[in-house]
Amino acid sequence: MNRLSRLTVLTGVCTWHVVTAFAQPVALTVDVNHIKGEVNPGIWGLFFEDINMGADGGIYAELIKNRSFEFFRPMMGWQTLGKAPEGGLLVLNRQEQKEANPRFLRVNTEGTGEEGLGLSNEGFRGMGIKAGLRYDFSVMYRQRRPGISLRLELVDSAGRVIGKGKLEPATDAEGWQKQSAGFRATATHPKARLNIWFEGEGEIDLDMISLFPEDTWKGRPGGLRRDMVQLLADMQPGFLRFPGGCIVEGYDLSQRFQWKKTVGPIEERQQVINRWNFEFRHRPTPDYFQTFGLGFFEYFQLAEDIGADPMPILNCGMACQFNTAELVPMDQLDEYVHDALDLIEFANGDVTTRWGKLRADMGHPAPFNLKVLGVGNENWGPQYVERLAVFKKALNEIHPEIAIIASSGTDPNGERFDYLDSELRKMQVDIIDEHYYRHPDWFFENASRYDEYDRHGPKIFAGEYAAQSVRIASPDNKNNWLTALSEAAFLTGVERNADVVTLASYAPLFGHVDGWQWTPDLIWVESEARNWVSRIRFRAGLPAITASGAALRNAYRNERRIELAYEEHRFHDARRWMIAAETLGRKVGIVRIFGRLKPGSSVSVYRYDPESYDHTYTVGTIDPGIENRQWLDKMYFIAIHRDEMNRNNKLVQNPGY
Repeated sequence: MNRLSRLTVLTGVCTWHVVTAFAQPVALTVDVNHIKGEVNPGIWGLFFEDINMGADGGIYAELIKNRSFEFFRPMMGWQTLGKAPEGGLLVLNRQEQKEANPRFLRVNTEGTGEEGLGLSNEGFRGMGIKAGLRYDFSVMYRQRRPGISLRLELVDSAGRVIGKGKLEPATDAEGWQKQSAGFRATATHPKARLNIWFEGEGEIDLDMISLFPEDTWKGRPGGLRRDMVQLLADMQPGFLRFPGGCIVEGYDLSQRFQWKKTVGPIEERQQVINRWNFEFRHRPTPDYFQTFGLGFFEYFQLAEDIGADPMPILNCGMACQFNTAELVPMDQLDEYVHDALDLIEFANGDVTTRWGKLRADMGHPAPFNLKVLGVGNENWGPQYVERLAVFKKALNEIHPEIAIIASSGTDPNGERFDYLDSELRKMQVDIIDEHYYRHPDWFFENASRYDEYDRHGPKIFAGEYAAQSVRIASPDNKNNWLTALSEAAFLTGVERNADVVTLASYAPLFGHVDGWQWTPDLIWVESEARNWVSRIRFRAGLPAITASGAALRNAYRNERRIELAYEEHRFHDARRWMIAAETLGRKVGIVRIFGRLKPGSSVSVYRYDPESYDHTYTVGTIDPGIENRQWLDKMYFIAIHRDEMNRNNKLVQNPGY
C-alpha cells in the first residue's frame, strides 16, 4: 500500500489530545483493523480548462498573440512600426481554399520611407524573456517578389533591444514554406515585445508567425511551458480532466469545443473565440481566443507525461444553458455521438484505423489507454437526460470498457440536482460529476455529505470544488485561510467515503495575474517563468501566517520548521476545526490541537509523525491570550519545511488578484 493510501485508508493508531477549560486531556484510540473502503490511488487529480489564460498565454508556450491573424480584429496584438505605404500591409482571406486558417498577411515594402516598415507583437500581457535562453522564431511564407528579409528584435518595455536575429527567406522556393531562426536573449524581462522589421524590396505573404522558448517541457518544439508542467507533475495527479469546463459547451453550438479541429498539423487547426472572452462584464478579455496549439493530442500527451489518466469531456449536443442554451435536434445528434466513438479510436485504436493512424502520424503509435469519457458539462434538465441516453446506448454497445461520466448540473443541491441525481441513478451511469462552488460554510456543513450515499449506485466524481470567499464568480473572491480549511474539512468526508467518491479535483487550475476572469484559482502564474502556488494540497499543506507563541517557534526553528501560526474564526461548533485538523495533520505530518477555549486557558501541542505514527512528543504550550470576549473556536498548527511547500523555497499566497 502506498503512503497516501496508508494515511487515508487506515485511520491510524494515534491519540488526539484535546484540552478544554472543563476536562483533562482525553485519549481516543482508533481500531486500525477496521477498514471502511479502499481509496482509489488516483482519487486526487487535476481539472484543466482554458480559462484565465490557462492555455494560450499560459501553459502553451507560444509567445506570439494572434499568430495567424484569425482574431475577430485581424491585427489585434500587432502594431505597425514605421509608416506603411498604401497597400503595404494587407490581410487577405482565402476562405474557400483554407477554411481552418483562412487569413494571412501580405507585406509590400515598395515605397517604404526611411524609417522602414515593421510589425511589433505584444504577446500575452507581455512576453516573459530570460537572459541566455534561445528563442526559436518560425514563420510560414510565400514569396511573391523575392527580396525581403526579416530582422528580429526582442525589446524590453523601455525599447532596449535584449535579443536579435535574422531570417532570410529562400529565394527559389515556390508556394508556402516554413522557415525558422533562433537567437538568444541578453537580458531578462517580464513584459518584452517582438519587433519584426522587413528589410529590402519585395512582396511576401506571411502566416503562423511564432516564437517559442527553447526550454519547453521535454524540449518539444512548439510545446508547453516547462515550469508550469513541472508543477503539475510534482503534484502526482491521478487524472487530468480536459478541456473543461464551460468551453466544452460554448456560448452557442458553433463555438463548442470540437476535438477533431484541434488535432493534426498546427496550421490546419481551426481556432475559435474563447467563451471567457466576453462572459463577465467585470473582466472582459477581448483578445482571448483558442488557437488549439494545445489540442487533444497534446492533452493526452500531457496526461501521460505527468503520470495521470486522461479524462476528456465532450459536448453532448447542448450549448451553455446560461448563454444561448442551444440544442442540436435529436435527429442530428449522430455527429456528436460519432465524435465520442472516434475519440476513443483516436486514443486507443490500432494504427490501422483512421483515427489511430492520425495519432501515430502525430508521433504516438502506442495507445493512450483511455478509460473514462465525460458526456456533457454542467448540463441539466430532461433535454440533457434525453441526449445522454443516446450516447450511453452507443458507448455501452461499442465500448463497454469505457466508463461514462455524466453531469449533475451546476449545483450540489436543489431541484435541478435532485432531478438529475434520480434520473442518472435510474440510467445506471458509471460516474456522476458533482460541482461545488459555495461559501466556506457550505463546505464545513457538508463534510458528512456522502456518509449516507448509496454504496451500490454510481460512483461520485467531485469534479469541481472551490470555496468562494464572497460569492460565486465574484472578482473579490480570495484564496484565503477560511476557504482552504473549509475545503480540507469537506475532503475528509470525501476520503472517509472513498467507496463512493472515487475522483476529486479543484477548479480552476490556473490564473494569469494579468489575464484572469475567475477567482479563486489553484495556481497563479505570470508571463515570465515564475508562479505563485496559492494552495498546494495533499502533499504539502497550506501557506503559513505568523502569530505569537515563542516557545513553539523556538522549538521548531531548531528543526528547520517555520513559525507557529493560528487563525481564529467565529463558528458554531469546534467539530469543524476537528475535521479540518484531522485531514491536514495526516497529510503534512503536523498536529492540530483544537477545542472550544475559555479565556486564559492553554493548549498543549504534540508532534505527529505520519511515518511512525508517533503522537506523544510534546513540543511546547501556548497561551491563546484571549481577553475577556466571546469564546472562539481556535486551531493551532505547525507547518512543515518550507522546501516541501514550494519549490522556490518561499511561501506565497494569492497575490491580491
